[in-house]
Order: sequence, then C-alpha cells, then structure tokens
Amino acid sequence: MNETLTIALSKGRIFKETVPLLAQAGIVPVDDPETSRKLILDTNHDTVKLVIIRATDVPTYVQYGAADIGVAGKDVLLEHGGEGLYEPLDLKIAQCRLMVAGPKNAPEIKGRLRVATKYIDSARRYYAKQGKQVEVIKLYGSMELAPLVGLADCIVDVVDTGNTLRANNLEPLEHIADISSRLVVNKAAMKMKHKAVKEFIHQMEQAVAAK
Repeated sequence: MNETLTIALSKGRIFKETVPLLAQAGIVPVDDPETSRKLILDTNHDTVKLVIIRATDVPTYVQYGAADIGVAGKDVLLEHGGEGLYEPLDLKIAQCRLMVAGPKNAPEIKGRLRVATKYIDSARRYYAKQGKQVEVIKLYGSMELAPLVGLADCIVDVVDTGNTLRANNLEPLEHIADISSRLVVNKAAMKMKHKAVKEFIHQMEQAVAAK
C-alpha cells in the first residue's frame, strides 16, 4: 500500500476483536491503545495509521474524511444513518442484539409507552413501524436502572449475554436487529485511494473467512 490509509477504531471490545483480523491482514499496531496516551497509533506499515476514538464517533470521522476506513458496530451505524459511507464488509465480531427489554411479568401499558435508550433514532423507527406512539427518553448509560426507578416502562439497548438484565430482574421482550461490527469506508476515499482501499477490504475479507 503506497497511499496512506487512516483507520478509525474504538477502544474496548471492538478494538480487541479487530486486532487479530488486522494482524491476519498483515497490519500490527506499534502501540497498545490501552496503555498508550496517543490517539493516532503507528503500525508496522508507514502508510497505515490507526486513530482511536469513541465508538459513536467512528462513522462521523469516516463520513467527513478524517479517517478513510473505520470499524463500527451496526447499532452505531443504524443510529448514524450511514450518510457518506460504504459498508462493504460484516466483520462478524462483537456480535450482540438490539432489543427491547423490560421488567418481568410487567402489566400491559395502557397509555403512551416510555422508552429509555441511547439509540433514539433506532427506537423511534422501530415503534413508528408498529404505529405506536412512544415517549423516548435519552440516557447515556445504566439503561437497566430506568425501569427499576419508574423513569421508563422499558429500554432499548444492546444485549450480549443478558446477565445484566437478569441481575436487575429484566428480560428481553422484542428483537430489533442483530448487531455485529462492520467495515465502513469514506465514499471519497473509495474513489481517490481506490487501489489501497480495495486491497485492504480484500485482505479483511480473507481474514474474516479464515477465522
């Protein structure tokens, strides 16, 4: 790869599960983002840089060309809307489900449903399709607390093992979408750096297939 590629990743589970795929594609970060304070990490290729940002910011960085490529969860992409992005590859990592969850054996809600979530647009779209009027309450974390203290009737959140729900006497009620991490590419970069981007996508496809 002669053209420089900037790849946006987020710390945590997505980074940990992306690193082996990058390694399979021959790209290894020189710094460990868990210990390094650098936000732009060098790799074993002079032409490949990794930028470490918040998961929810990955599509925005890629959309505006601050990164050529990114790895983002489908939950984040659904919320972002996907403008200015290609989504060429499902990396089949960080898999979970976007669900409606609520208290066990809760009585049916007669009035307008109150839904707590950070996935505002996804929740609105889901209930609009069902023709339901809901009040969506935006929270940034600890969703499970909202039904317990009467802030909301239910939540929309990603569910992996379901252990946190069970620990708080909640249960999954409705399935909205299967979630996994996707490779996203800036549309301009796909044209301007076509060869390097296509080569990277191909290497990642092979890495996913070899998993």
